[in-house]
Order: sequence, then structure tokens, then C-alpha cells
Amino acid sequence: MRISGSPTVEGATAGGRPLPGEPGSSRGGPLASERRWAWVFLAPALLGLAVLSAGPILATLAISFTDWDLLTPPEWVGLTNFGELMETPRFWRALQNTLFYTLLSVPLGMAIALALAMGLDQAIRGIAWIRTMYFLPLVTSAVAVGLVWLWIYAPAGGLLNVLLSTFGIPPQRWVSDPFWAMPAIIVMSVWQGLGVNIIIFLAGLQAIPQEYHDAASVDGAGRWARFRGVTIPLLTPSIFFTGILSLIGALQVFDQVYVLARPDKPTNSTITLVYYIYEEGFSFFRMGRASAASWILFLIASGLTLVYFRLQRRWVHYQ
Repeated sequence: MRISGSPTVEGATAGGRPLPGEPGSSRGGPLASERRWAWVFLAPALLGLAVLSAGPILATLAISFTDWDLLTPPEWVGLTNFGELMETPRFWRALQNTLFYTLLSVPLGMAIALALAMGLDQAIRGIAWIRTMYFLPLVTSAVAVGLVWLWIYAPAGGLLNVLLSTFGIPPQRWVSDPFWAMPAIIVMSVWQGLGVNIIIFLAGLQAIPQEYHDAASVDGAGRWARFRGVTIPLLTPSIFFTGILSLIGALQVFDQVYVLARPDKPTNSTITLVYYIYEEGFSFFRMGRASAASWILFLIASGLTLVYFRLQRRWVHYQ
């Protein structure tokens, strides 16, 4: 019942706006309190991002316009470092090797990981331990993994050459051969990165409702038809996520090159952009050129990532 002369509920809320202290109020109440606590908990991460990530990134941008050897004060040179990189054959070789590594390792690693994930998507005894074994290389030190693969690739007595000798194939030099060095690094990298890709694909496979497969089977679809028409479309979010992680990781390859086959000057068969940045900065102390090369790598990675995100609208299907 409305009492004459008394304000209505709408009037009490000043034209429909919540009063301070009510749930929808921006000056008080549970919602405002939750927002304050959200900023409190986010503050350490945001502070770390600003100090440890954003700060150094902006610093490298400034350094890229200078000539600095870490010992003397930086000298402003403008775009000279970028111009010198464009005229350096070793830089272009590093870019070529990086793109070659990315174009081969990313799709190959994703295809193998998907095949293994489908094999591991089984309700059999001990499957949890088998899945853990596939994940172990990811949590193992890259240096330790590299040393094991050095033994596998050893020209004399290496496991791979011993296996090939049983088929009458002569021993190869692998990581010391300019032709086989980069493929050998790709093989090791794919093996080492299978764990995380398998976990993501396995989660995506288990999220697909079984009813879809059953309905396709009732309609007469075979195994390949169900894989192509049901599994792949519903797995595209996992494929997209795995692809973006693999792409960014491949562009930043360094550990495998450093441990397995450090680039030699005559052929530069295994030099990558990150190794080139490391070499310029910490071997030759040309921090300006190293920073310029790192920003070129950043722009390449950002451009490819942007294109990849734009293309997802055409092939990624979310439930």
C-alpha cells in the first residue's frame, strides 16, 4: 500500500539508481568491497608485470636506438642498429632458420601430439602413469635433455647411428652436418614439447560429449568420418590454443641450439634469432644491435599472432 506523501521506492533510489551501501552501489556494499579486494590481490602481479616485464621491454626499445657496450655510456645513434641488421647476412640467415624451424616444428608437433592424445584417451589400466611419462620431458631440464640427445646423435656409437647401421645405412654426423643439424634440432624439440600439447588435446577430447559420436555412428559415419566431422570441429579451440603456444615458443627457440649445435660462422646452419640476440649482446657486447634484433623478433611474433587470432573466426568453433 502506498502512503500519500511518502516517497516511492524509485524515488528513494534517486531515479532508479542504487543508494550507497546497496549491492549495485559503486561507493559501498559487497560489490565495491569485492572490487577493492580484487585490486589488492592483483596488485603484486601487476607490480611485477610493470617492473619485471614492461619496464625492461621499454628499456630495450630505448637501448635499440643507442650504441652501448655495457662499459661506456650509451651513445644515441637513432635507427643505425636497425639499418645495420638489414645489411647483415648472419641476421637474415638467423631469421631464415627461425622461420624454417617454426614452419616444420609447429605443425609436426601438433599432429604427433594429437595422434598420441587420441591414443591416450582410453580407459585402460595404468593410463594415468602412461600420460605422466609423456609429460616428463617437459619438466626435465633442457640441458639434461640436450645432453641425452647429443649421445643419441653421436657420430660414433650414437644410438641413432647404431639403429641405422642395422639397415645398412652409414653413420651420419647429424648435429655437426649443416644439412641435418636443423632437422635434428626440430626432432628433439618436437619430442620435448609433446607433453603440454598432449595434455591440452587430451582435455579437449574428453570435453567432447559422447552423444555426438553416438549420433554420428547411428547415421552410419565411420571412424574417419566421425574424426573429420565431429572430433576436429569440436577440438578447434584446443588446436587454436596449442597452435598459438607452439608458434610463440618456436620463434623463441634457443636452448636446443645452444646445447646441441652452436652455430658455426662458415655455414650458420643452426643460428636462430634468439641465439643471434644472445651472441650480439653477451658475446660481442653490442647491446644496441641485440635490442634492435629483439624488437624485430617481437614485431614478427606479434604480427603472426595477430593474423592467427584474426583467422580463428573462420575455422574455430566454440560450443
